[in-house]
Amino acid sequence: MNRLSVRTRVTLAASVMVATVLTAASLVLILTLRDSLQGDVADEATRKVRASAAALHEEPPVLAAPPGEEGSAEPTPDKSGNGAAPGEEKVVLAGGYATATTVVHTTDGPVTVKARVSLAPVQNALGVLEQLLLVGVPALVVLMAVMTWQLMGRVLAPVESIRSTFADITAKNLHRRVPEPVTRDEVARLARTMNVTLGQLESAVERHKQFVADAAHELRNPVATLSARLELGMPQAPDLVTEALTDVARIKKLTGDLLLLARLDGGEPLIGTEVDLAQVAAEAAARPAPVRIALELESDVVVTGSRSHLERMVANLVANAVRHAACQVTIRVTADGLDVIDDGPGIPAASRERVFQRFHRLDEARARDAGGSGLGLAIARDIATAHGGTLTVQDTPRGAHLSFRITAPDGPNSPTGRPARGPKDPV
Repeated sequence: MNRLSVRTRVTLAASVMVATVLTAASLVLILTLRDSLQGDVADEATRKVRASAAALHEEPPVLAAPPGEEGSAEPTPDKSGNGAAPGEEKVVLAGGYATATTVVHTTDGPVTVKARVSLAPVQNALGVLEQLLLVGVPALVVLMAVMTWQLMGRVLAPVESIRSTFADITAKNLHRRVPEPVTRDEVARLARTMNVTLGQLESAVERHKQFVADAAHELRNPVATLSARLELGMPQAPDLVTEALTDVARIKKLTGDLLLLARLDGGEPLIGTEVDLAQVAAEAAARPAPVRIALELESDVVVTGSRSHLERMVANLVANAVRHAACQVTIRVTADGLDVIDDGPGIPAASRERVFQRFHRLDEARARDAGGSGLGLAIARDIATAHGGTLTVQDTPRGAHLSFRITAPDGPNSPTGRPARGPKDPV
């Protein structure tokens, strides 16, 4: 029941309620009408038996009269004393008739007078009424269900419009608002409240983005100045300066990462150009690395997007794989996208989404790479998303397998890939 829509639940509840009320009302109507009609027939039989009894006081009784016809009255001698008391009428409904009985005292002794009236008209009327109700009640229930369904559809249409619009609102388009109905009911108030909340959320997010961008930008100059001053002191304390320059390099890299994330969060438009994904992968593999990097590249795999961003994504994926690989990293480019595979300890199934969170690093990563910031994979996924693609962790018997796929259609605001299959190009 909980899986049914509100529209369906309300329609079913209204139908059950109407069916119950109409059924109960029909039963009450039939019983009341039956009692009323049978009472009228009994009264008619009573009137007839009273008229016959009154006639016996004026005329002598005719014994052994022929059986009375429908609606007739007949006097019979009563020697047993059974039946109605003298002067009282007794009515019995049986055999399709209402039979009234009374006892009249005559000069020849007590005489039982009976009168009967047929119940056929009552039964016919009740039969017609039952047939009408058998057809009318279900028809009314169906009509009520259809009207309730249509009415709930109109009532819930603004709610569905609000839901679908709100579902499409993300951090990239917080400027959008849900439609507000022209009515002044609860749905309209809900829409206005949601729009006010979205406005406040947009302002808060914009202030946060601006703060991160300003902070990262303001940190670049002091870090560059500090690095230059440390290099001047290299002859006096080379070991100390080397360690300090390493820390400064980390701060500089972190500052750059934060600035890039701020631009990605701000929805900075990407310059759409055709980028050879295989060439980007080959350039990333050409950088010095402590492990072997194997390439499996297909030619003419073209992605439409920002070359600098795609280079940064591939570089982050390769750097992450190199840090965790035991002996080898494999970079594979096909018409489906790009895959980076290492033979390291791998990523546990429970952490395959957390590794893309900002500043999140696995314990293994912390032990093997104390210099990492935990932003590499987060930046890579944001770049993949900005290009209308996905970046996920795939199942692999050993090591980690990160896969970049293009899923969105081509468009000026959503750069996408146009991969074309070609022969494998040995490298």
